[in-house]
Amino acid sequence: MSMSGWTAMRSLTRDDSVKDTKLKPGTARRVLRYARPFRREIVFFLALVVVSAALVVATPLLLKDLVDHGIIPRDRGLVIRLALLVAALAVADGALTLVQRWYSARIGEGLIYNLRTEVFAHVLRQPIAFFTRAQTGALVTRLNSDVIGAQQAFTSVLSSVVSNAVSLVLIVGTMATLSWQLTLASLALVPFFLLPARWMGRRLAGLSHAQMGLNADMGTRMTERFNVAGALLVKLFGDPAREDEEYAARAAGVRDMGVKIALNRSVFFVALTLVASLATAMVYGFGGLMAVGGSLTVGTLLALTALLARLYGPLTALSNVRVDIMTALVSFERVFEVLDLPPLVAEKPDAVDVPTRPVRVELDSVGFAYPSADEVSLASLESTATGDRKGSGVVLRDIDFTVEPGQLVALVGPSGAGKTTITNLVARLYDPTSGAVRLNGVDLRDATLSSVHRLVGVVSQEAHLFHDTIRANLAYAAPGATEAQMWSALEAAQVAPLVHALPAGLDTVVGDRGHRLSGGEKQRLALARLLLKSPGLIVLDEATAHLDSESEAAVQRALDTALSERSALVIAHRLSTVRGADLILVVDDGRIVERGTHAELMARGGLYRSLYETQFATQRSDVPA
Repeated sequence: MSMSGWTAMRSLTRDDSVKDTKLKPGTARRVLRYARPFRREIVFFLALVVVSAALVVATPLLLKDLVDHGIIPRDRGLVIRLALLVAALAVADGALTLVQRWYSARIGEGLIYNLRTEVFAHVLRQPIAFFTRAQTGALVTRLNSDVIGAQQAFTSVLSSVVSNAVSLVLIVGTMATLSWQLTLASLALVPFFLLPARWMGRRLAGLSHAQMGLNADMGTRMTERFNVAGALLVKLFGDPAREDEEYAARAAGVRDMGVKIALNRSVFFVALTLVASLATAMVYGFGGLMAVGGSLTVGTLLALTALLARLYGPLTALSNVRVDIMTALVSFERVFEVLDLPPLVAEKPDAVDVPTRPVRVELDSVGFAYPSADEVSLASLESTATGDRKGSGVVLRDIDFTVEPGQLVALVGPSGAGKTTITNLVARLYDPTSGAVRLNGVDLRDATLSSVHRLVGVVSQEAHLFHDTIRANLAYAAPGATEAQMWSALEAAQVAPLVHALPAGLDTVVGDRGHRLSGGEKQRLALARLLLKSPGLIVLDEATAHLDSESEAAVQRALDTALSERSALVIAHRLSTVRGADLILVVDDGRIVERGTHAELMARGGLYRSLYETQFATQRSDVPA
């Protein structure tokens, strides 16, 4: 009865509300397309499931013959032969189960692999705006829980439906052949088995849903506190006692819900066992009377009770088969929802490579507005899917300028003027809504993404490093780089002495987001990574904005090396960079309002001079005006 009880609970504790879900048209057909690579394995798998289901009735029938024709007539030879046959069937059933599980794992894990790799590749091709809105945890769930839920459509649900349907037909048919009266009496008890079970199943489903929510809340709190930035915030502003108390409250909720679920499960199993025991007692009672009266043999009675024990599992599983199938299909649809979100920046089928260095950059009447949330994200992946769902409105208007090969062009202007947006367009993190951005004469929308990434190197204000070794972080930009090339890049970035001084050198782990290093050290490592990549165009987004004077000086020396003989587009922060630029563009309210050299713009007495006198006045002592 334990197997029947487990099957009943697994089926009946599913969320019954899933039956009301409206699936998108064509979802089932799309699911079948994912089954196509495994069609041969699925055929063999289902064949094994059918054979295994047929063995369910074989052992009780052999038991009947063993008693009626072997034990009662005292035929020792037949008893031994039938006992050996029962043992052989048990061995065969075990072997079938192993092979069936192998096929199930091969199909299921193959499907998980295909879905995960497809979703992972698709998500990485989404624009930066997607990642600024989507919750990381929700994305990981799509790659884990929902993909596994989708996989169940091919293994657990598929095998369950086929196996239980075949088993039910064979069991009921065999029982009716042995005694139609006792079969009808057994089936009459089915409502007393299913109705309480379904009620308890819905209760358990609700409790499990609540437990998942409590666990998610507790997990989110741990994730926020256990990363470096969160732990630092707790250390600086948090109250340890309050943190302990709030976490304990969440953990207590999970504990209490776990106790409640365990108690309800116990009641559930006891109820199922009780109903099954009453049915067995009824069969023994009426069947025993029939056996005493001579209308039923003892072997037939034993076979009926054995079949009865196998009856309720398939019945309960099939009674809720729609919920099982819909649960799997809903998981598929959640995965498809991610796959159906088109990347805002996509590579054309006939895209061409951008010619290599030297690099010439041209922005021709460029206009841009940030896309709406519905264009770049999914409401189901956001923690709060209401509010700012509209686009930004126009951010850039009629931007025209050219960066000639080897030229350094600086962007200056007040905060929010659109400087970073311009650099994002040049790196093709976004596409312009009007006009064109060209590298060496090729519109970036017509270029291969790989050639753009190969030519353009970006260093932003916040240098990100993976939680890995310095070697791995450097090699990420140039996988084929030798150790000598890495050290050369580190020397040029003014950070080689630091790496030499570290205990493990290049194999030192930098920590989560590089937090084991200072801001200046991280920035110089990012520059070393850039130099190792050796791009033809360097884009700098205020790479020294948040550094102290000593770190800024070291980074600036590294920048001088990086900018040598390369085209560069720089969001200016340091006066020396502005003064040395071949062209300075003053951006205000999404437009270029002034352009020229430092001397020309100072003489003009416009916005640039105002910015110079307010933002850069403290740096006049470094470079005389």
